[in-house]
Amino acid sequence: MLTAGITTLFSLTCALAVANVYSAQPLLDSMAVSLKVSPGMIGSVVTATQAGYAIGLLFLVPLGDGLNRKYVVLTQLLLSVAALVVAGLSPNIAILLGAMLIVGLMAVVVQLMVAWVAILATPQKRGQAVGTLTSGIVSGILLSRFISGAIADIAGWRAVYLTAACLMLLIAGVVWKVMPSPPPQPQKPTYLSLLKSVFQLYLTEPQLRKRGILALLIFAAFSMLWTTMVMPLTALSLSHTQTGMFGLAGIAGVLAASRAGRWADQGWAQRTSGLALALLALSWL
Repeated sequence: MLTAGITTLFSLTCALAVANVYSAQPLLDSMAVSLKVSPGMIGSVVTATQAGYAIGLLFLVPLGDGLNRKYVVLTQLLLSVAALVVAGLSPNIAILLGAMLIVGLMAVVVQLMVAWVAILATPQKRGQAVGTLTSGIVSGILLSRFISGAIADIAGWRAVYLTAACLMLLIAGVVWKVMPSPPPQPQKPTYLSLLKSVFQLYLTEPQLRKRGILALLIFAAFSMLWTTMVMPLTALSLSHTQTGMFGLAGIAGVLAASRAGRWADQGWAQRTSGLALALLALSWL
């Protein structure tokens, strides 16, 4: 049974997990100075994190359909804690890149939790529940820039990752105590069959293909703006906090996500998607 408390915990966990993927963006200039590398090289931190995320989507997310979701989520959260500690203590760019690759890899816990909440929710409340998690995800993406910038101004960029490690450890403890364990599956599919099922779904579900392509294009547009923004802003002598505040411009997405879920439950999914895409296109003009 999906309660409001569990939905909130899911949403908070998603926010913290996805924040780790984006918190580096306002810190790149400080990282470059600290590790004595060029601006071009330090941009690889973002690339490594996103590469880890992409690998995780293909090879880790399917595990949620074959193993106990609670234990898979806990394992990913704890491995994320370890990777964040390594990132915060990294003495050189090579170790930092390796740690951020693992951070991105473990951040796909977000997808496991979205699928989990969709299973637990009733059909009448599924859109609203997924919308609540989407609000958490968008909040994590946007607020991570502002909060990481503020922490970096106070204690340096390394403190951002050490603080994130503490928060992830705390949320892992709460998940262990609160999250319900799903019932055991009568027959567990093999890992290879799970991987094959990902591609089979893509080939056999036209709606999934359409949504996947839309998500790819939307995320590409999103990343082109936010990943490259910090470098031109550096010339304005803005603090990390001020740079991160640009992320607050996306607060509208946080407010809209839950409402969009309710509209989807009411049968307006296509119109809601069309309106959102139109607004996105207009924002680039």
